Amino acid sequence: MIFNEIYSAYYNTVAKIIAAVIAGNTDDKTINKIVSENAFGESVLTVMPSLKSEKWQLISADMTTPLKHKPTLPLTLTQKQWLKAISLDPRIKLFGIEFSGLDDVEPMFTSDDYVIYDKYGDGDPFEDEKYIERFKIILLALKKKHALKIWMLNRKDKLISMTVMPKRLEYSEKDDKFRLIGVGNKFDFVINLARISSCEEYVGVEEIADRSLAEDMDRLTLRIIDERNALERCLLHFAHFEKRAERVDAKSYLVHITYSRSDETEMVIRILSFGPMVEVVGPSEFKNLIIARLKSQKSCELI
Repeated sequence: MIFNEIYSAYYNTVAKIIAAVIAGNTDDKTINKIVSENAFGESVLTVMPSLKSEKWQLISADMTTPLKHKPTLPLTLTQKQWLKAISLDPRIKLFGIEFSGLDDVEPMFTSDDYVIYDKYGDGDPFEDEKYIERFKIILLALKKKHALKIWMLNRKDKLISMTVMPKRLEYSEKDDKFRLIGVGNKFDFVINLARISSCEEYVGVEEIADRSLAEDMDRLTLRIIDERNALERCLLHFAHFEKRAERVDAKSYLVHITYSRSDETEMVIRILSFGPMVEVVGPSEFKNLIIARLKSQKSCELI
């Protein structure tokens, strides 16, 4: 594991406590505030006792420290190589993230090192400057909860306009496209970003109702045989879905996943990628989709 957000939180918390002690701020109120703001709710019960009892040998019982300089947590070479690899992903530019100090670092991997199957080749133009500009406008509107005026091409390539209250952005691995999910006064919208010609913050007099999405959700149950690390791979693969896992026996688990029906085809493709390690338990309608997909592949001599 290259980065661990749980343990990194503790490292950063203790580093800030040591810096406070060096600066002379040793009262319990200040230290507890650092812990609560940088670690977890229950951390107050573990961090300070471990420090004061000298279990971690960083701070003495009298709240002094043998350290003379504020601690720093420099990145390791492995972490830098990972970040360099991520920085090469063209989608990074959409979020305005800058990576400094990596000019002389070799990436851990590049796009030439792996092949993605079952993915369309007409993905969004992530490196197009106008696309990046529109993406940032939409992202800002999501953060500020502002309505958007959007001009886009419909399926007949006719330019139309609409006013939308954005709710979230979704990325489809299968399509390699971003979609904007939003609501209007009468309808919900799912808009492919590549079809948007231009957009801007809506400043008109018409009030756009900030209502909840009327999503058509469904649920499926998978049985996972935990061989070749299948359980961990599956949970990571569906990390952004609402899900629940339960153990059946020593080697198998049931995973219940909630998903939008608009992603049904993509879910079929994802599940098939795990091969015999994953079985669809239900519902029967989804099992039939899997069977139909396998028959289609067999008829084309793909399996």
